[in-house]
Amino acid sequence: MKILMLTPYLPYPLHSGGQTRSYNLIKNLSEKHEITLFSFIRNNEEEKYLPELTRYCKTVKVFIRRKAWSPKNILLSGFTVYPFLVCIYLSSEFRSAIAQAIRETNFDLIHAETFYVMPNIPLTKIPIILVEQTIEYAVYKHFVDHFKIRILAPILNIDVRKIKYWETLIWKRANRVIAVSESDKKEMLKLAPGLDIGIVPNGVDYAWLQAGKFAKKHQPTVLYVGNFKWLQNTEAVEVLVREVWPKILSLIPEAKLRIVGRGMDSRVRSLQNKSVFIDEKVDDIRTAYQNADLTVVTLKGPGGTRLKILEAMASGVPIVSTNVGVEGLKITPGKHALVANDFGQMAQEAVNLLKNKTKSHQLAANAQKFVKENFSWDAISNQLENIYVQAK
Repeated sequence: MKILMLTPYLPYPLHSGGQTRSYNLIKNLSEKHEITLFSFIRNNEEEKYLPELTRYCKTVKVFIRRKAWSPKNILLSGFTVYPFLVCIYLSSEFRSAIAQAIRETNFDLIHAETFYVMPNIPLTKIPIILVEQTIEYAVYKHFVDHFKIRILAPILNIDVRKIKYWETLIWKRANRVIAVSESDKKEMLKLAPGLDIGIVPNGVDYAWLQAGKFAKKHQPTVLYVGNFKWLQNTEAVEVLVREVWPKILSLIPEAKLRIVGRGMDSRVRSLQNKSVFIDEKVDDIRTAYQNADLTVVTLKGPGGTRLKILEAMASGVPIVSTNVGVEGLKITPGKHALVANDFGQMAQEAVNLLKNKTKSHQLAANAQKFVKENFSWDAISNQLENIYVQAK
């Protein structure tokens, strides 16, 4: 098949869950299909990554994304029916390029990652597959519900309602919608009953995570990995450091907490202290996983791709998580991960695992086996390919 794939980010390097997902799907799908990739980028510096993608795509074209807080974007969101998120990606250049590509190439389908790139697709009879990695309106609603300047909440809620309206409308315009979990599918059906939704979960490169030896002798180490441009990760590490970590440290004084990821702001950096280490420049994430004894995931808000959970499992790092953190992965609590929503209980479970190596190793082994059998990118690419065939 000839596929036109549209993404709101360049799928390389693998700095976020969305990039990791898109890159691995492109890599696997390219073995059987011809892919033309159109992606937004933040700046021209990202063009240095194009050679990695041209290995798998016939054509790769990039377009500069409008800055979120530019005057034009603020005016567009304030005086049009579009929400702020959609306005960031409205682009006449992007739309014209899509139209030209459709005229020049006999595409079998269009694959759009995220609903907010779809307003750029001109009217066409080509089947459109829309992949929703998260339900955006729920993410923004969570942000507004926890926004500290409450006087602005009513204004922000207007945009949440606009996102909800457009997200639901665009789902209905697609020929097929894909969710990443059963829980997301259920939420989508509440908003759009009867919607034709397939499920293609996230995956993990098990072999790569197992390759190489990076472990060194270290003190008991708890790890949190995340993309901190995502509000939920910032919230999670604040809770981890303030609510959970002191309880762990009181029982294991030599323990260290390592927070790894990109997009950190002052809120995250300010959490660093004698036992909490911030690392924004990890060249190889395997060094973080292989030098950790445990990962504690204190996620409370909706959304996200849960790749940090899958990667930790594949790397042999046992997990203590909230229900939200492991949502949609179909794990068995107590067998593949320890699950608790009370932060005191989370701390106690973490201490038990750090002190009980036998229990820790068994939990990690169960999780590794589960991920290897259920979340390989090969298997997940096949699921997506089956949906392509059905939609064609």
